[in-house]
Amino acid sequence: MDVLEAIKSRRSIRKYLEVPVEWEKVGVVLEAGRLAPSAGNCQEWNFIVVTDQALREQIAEMSAEGLWMATAPVHIVITANIESISRLYGIRGERLYAVQDCAIAASQMMLAAHDQGLGCCWVGAFDEHALARLLSIPDSIRPQVILTLGYPDERPEMPKRKILENLLFLNGYGNRIKDIGFVLMDYNLAGKAAELGKAAAERLARKMKEKREASLSERLRSQKEQLRKKLLKK
Repeated sequence: MDVLEAIKSRRSIRKYLEVPVEWEKVGVVLEAGRLAPSAGNCQEWNFIVVTDQALREQIAEMSAEGLWMATAPVHIVITANIESISRLYGIRGERLYAVQDCAIAASQMMLAAHDQGLGCCWVGAFDEHALARLLSIPDSIRPQVILTLGYPDERPEMPKRKILENLLFLNGYGNRIKDIGFVLMDYNLAGKAAELGKAAAERLARKMKEKREASLSERLRSQKEQLRKKLLKK
């Protein structure tokens, strides 16, 4: 699946089928998280895969309005090693970089799940201390995200998104772009040129195929006529 298409079509899934997820697919999701970039390449994350039903039910109970989570056959708890990132970046590493790094990993994992036909949802509203006790997470390790994973039992519509013109500034905060189409014209032209080039190539390929088929038909007709004349002479 094309990356942009995966981003556009991904949805947060909160209803799951009672179907187990193949470990091969779980492995692909985890690999996507492992390959994420991180501050100073610290890679301070760990991934706790939870499949036990009793544990999943307890995790759901300690999450805000999260009882639906128990229906997901897999939970992936993403944690950050605070001591590890703090040694490199101090308080900024603990309060910002750890969060950012785990968020990047979680985002890549969600796209990998969607690419495999799985549903996924990012959960951040949970009792952190209760979760740490439940999963024996030490004090130096902080839970950041819970991802629910499973085959979706719903197809949500895309929520409304702000248009790019309301989000974009140029060369400084607050500098609105009056004509975003003009600013992005080079990109738009390049994209249109690529589309036109592809269409032209397809048309040329069709014409060449038609020409080859016509030539072949003409040769067959000629051979057939020559054979007919020979038979008449006999």
